[in-house]
Amino acid sequence: MRRGRTLILVFLIIIIALVVGFVAFRQFATPAPTVQQPVNIEIYIAAQPIPQGGKITEDLLTTITVPQDKVIAVMFTRDELSALTNNKVAKYPLDQGVPITEAMVNDASAAVSIAGPQWASLIPPGMTAMSLPVSRLAVAGYAIQKGAHVNLNACFNFVDVDPTFQTVLPNLTAALTGSGFVPDTLPVVTLGVGAAGSPQGRLELDPSLQQPYYLIPSEAQRPRMVCQMLLQDAVVLELGNSPLPTAAVVAPAPTDPNVPAAAPVAPDIITLIVSPQDSITLSYLMYTNAQISMALRNPSDQARQATEASTLQFLLSQYNIPVPAKLPYAMQPSGLTTPCLQNDIASGICTPVSPSSPQP
Repeated sequence: MRRGRTLILVFLIIIIALVVGFVAFRQFATPAPTVQQPVNIEIYIAAQPIPQGGKITEDLLTTITVPQDKVIAVMFTRDELSALTNNKVAKYPLDQGVPITEAMVNDASAAVSIAGPQWASLIPPGMTAMSLPVSRLAVAGYAIQKGAHVNLNACFNFVDVDPTFQTVLPNLTAALTGSGFVPDTLPVVTLGVGAAGSPQGRLELDPSLQQPYYLIPSEAQRPRMVCQMLLQDAVVLELGNSPLPTAAVVAPAPTDPNVPAAAPVAPDIITLIVSPQDSITLSYLMYTNAQISMALRNPSDQARQATEASTLQFLLSQYNIPVPAKLPYAMQPSGLTTPCLQNDIASGICTPVSPSSPQP
């Protein structure tokens, strides 16, 4: 009995030893899996800017190394240099460092599409760029610059005109001094006209004397002004002139180093992104001498405001401005005067007006 137990113990020890040996053999005898190194491929990029229509040559190219999984079929690899430089030109302007693809090049024998200046792509489809002359006052003291969102205001002067002559009223008058027919001649009409004629007036009746008299204007017709906001949330494409092509720029003549450089010229033109219809409206305003100004707005503000046109009547009613009554007394000096500050007096810019000084 005791001998049987000894045999069982021996078998158990042998089995455990075999298991341990098998595990150790699998762990140390099986070779470790090899780690596959990533494969890199060289592709061609522009070594310097290539203009649109420029011929692709080897000296304009260089290569960079990228992982194989990042390379797509339309790229040019190192072994495809001949396909890239064989009578190929750039379809579009290529910046330095741009990977070159098949869509960026074309055969030199084929026409290259002209995409226009680079800033033309900033104009949304269906919109146009329109330039207007401006002053410092019209662009909020140059606070309105490239990329700003603005509202556009316009002011007009209206005058009455003769419907037939299309000239500003009043018309000039002349005296008809003679008329009639002379045998065997054309009708004769004689007009007596002064050096510049007399303005047409109107006949009035004096209520006191009951006598008629003829009134004529004392001055030319005063225009009636109206201002209104025409466009809202227009985007500024450029303040000032856009850069000219390099070939069109004339190198300035050498200047005397002892003479200080001239101050930069303030911009006098602004380009807005507007609809085609608005561009026609702005052209009309520009060539009819309307006064145009712009108001800067927050670019995140997408609201549209309904505004009323501003006229003299609107100002009086909107801001509760009364028309002054005719009184038997007045302020001296008459008319509006600009305040004269002490610093301006000391520098001789202005001279204070004495209340007792006679006024014209």
